[in-house]
This record gives sequence, structure tokens and C-alpha cells, in this order.
Amino acid sequence: MNGLLNILKPPGMTSHDVVSFVRRNYRIKRVGHAGTLDPAAAGVLPVALGQATRLLEYLTADNKSYRVEATFGFETDSGDDTGTVTSRSSGMVALPRAEIETALASFVGSIQQVPPMYSAIKVDGKKLYELARDGIKVAIEPRNIFISDINLIKVEDEKIVFDVTCSKGTYIRSLCIDIGRKLGCLATMSFLVRTRVGSFSLSEANTLEDLVGGSSEFILPADKFIAMPEVFLNEQQVWAFKNGQLVECIVDEDVRLIKVYSADKAFIGIASKDSASSAIKPVKVLSSV
Repeated sequence: MNGLLNILKPPGMTSHDVVSFVRRNYRIKRVGHAGTLDPAAAGVLPVALGQATRLLEYLTADNKSYRVEATFGFETDSGDDTGTVTSRSSGMVALPRAEIETALASFVGSIQQVPPMYSAIKVDGKKLYELARDGIKVAIEPRNIFISDINLIKVEDEKIVFDVTCSKGTYIRSLCIDIGRKLGCLATMSFLVRTRVGSFSLSEANTLEDLVGGSSEFILPADKFIAMPEVFLNEQQVWAFKNGQLVECIVDEDVRLIKVYSADKAFIGIASKDSASSAIKPVKVLSSV
């Protein structure tokens, strides 16, 4: 059993909880997910089965989209409203919508972001949230992220709702904190739903109830969701590719990775362009997906 599931993770479950649910219902050990969601958050969680788990690295690199609610007037140690309040401010004080939109727009593009202390990033081999629980504070280096788009949806009382599309590694909790400070008042993430991961959309996601019993009708072909050029190989080339050999193949010079298919359109793996020749070389060879 190989392929992908587009799952709507409910709030209150960890991403690992969802993986365990899939293992039980599909009776398969080899299961993994792309892009962790916080327990309190909901939304799109791509889950891979069998051989497709080897392709997760290409899914986690995809841009992601979120619907976010930020509440003004306080910050917490976790960056969301499940944490302990660490400081308070006077709130939004009826900021004009145009001023809020200008502040949001200032985050579009390549920016640096400091991840929250309650995150799975490791420092000296230990996860930050483990250090935080032990009361240990460490300096966290900012990281480069990219915000493709951000749009204000609603302003209501001390809350705003906005949509954001961003790169891998973006922490929406940190973004909410930074937006609050940009506006001169503290802010905390109070709601989050992930609406898209690459080509996986919320409108097409399946609930856990849909997946009870492990129905195969919801399993999607892994290659469909990997955005790469394609090449098709003849029988002799397929044999060479599956045996780790270079395969002469014409591809564009600026191509880095390629999806590889047999002549009958069976997906057989991922290749990279060999820099020293007009050939491709195997990166991932799959027996069946």
C-alpha cells in the first residue's frame, strides 16, 4: 500500500497522533507526515504511506497557506493562547484598518524570523520546547523565511483575521508576535487553520472519520503532488535507472530534479541532472508507489 492521504487534522491532536491513527486503520507501519501542525491547530496534513514516505522531503519543501487569528493586548511564552501570559499591553486602541494592512504588507518578501521557544528546533541536541519546560532559556538565532502573500480578512474588537502564504520553516506564532510589535501593541496567535500545503487543499481534505477502516479510495498517487519536470524512459533506460546508473536523457539545463517514468507512465523515482554530462542520475528509486 503506497500513496498519500490529504487529512484534515482536528485541533487537540498532535501530528504524530494522526500518523498513529492512520497506522491502525490502514494496518501499515510505514507512515509519515509532511509539515508538523501544533496540537491546537487544525488543517491540511499530508500523510504518506509505504514507499511514498521516501518522497516526504519534496512535500515539506512546498509553500503553505494559513488562515490566522491574532488577539492583541498580550504575549505568552508559547506564542499562542494556550501558553502562560508573559506581558500585557493596551491592545489595538482602534487602529485604522489601513494601518493594519500596511503593517501586514511590510512582512511580504524575504525576512528574518526568530522561532518561538516552544518549538521542535534543536539546540545542542535538545529540542527548544524541552528546554523551555525545564525553565532553561537559550539565545535563538533568527532564520530566513519568505512570505509570499498576506491579506487582512477581518478586524473585530481586539482581534484580526488574515491569510498568509509562506515558505517552509515559517512560524505563524512568531509572525503574530512580530505583527503586534510592529503595530505597537502585543499580539498572540489565537486560532490557526492550515488551508494548503503545496497542491494539497483544505477543500479536498478528508476527515479522520472518512478514513476509519482504511478505505483505499482516499489514497492519492504520490507523484501527482510533486512539482517537477517529467521524463519518460524506455525499457533499457528503466533497467539502468533502477540499478543506479546514469541515463542519457535530454533535459533543460536549469532543471535540478526530475520525476522519472517508464514508457507506460509508471512513476519510478526522482533523478537529478548530472553536471558533467547530458545524463540524469537516480536520487530516489521506488519499487512501487
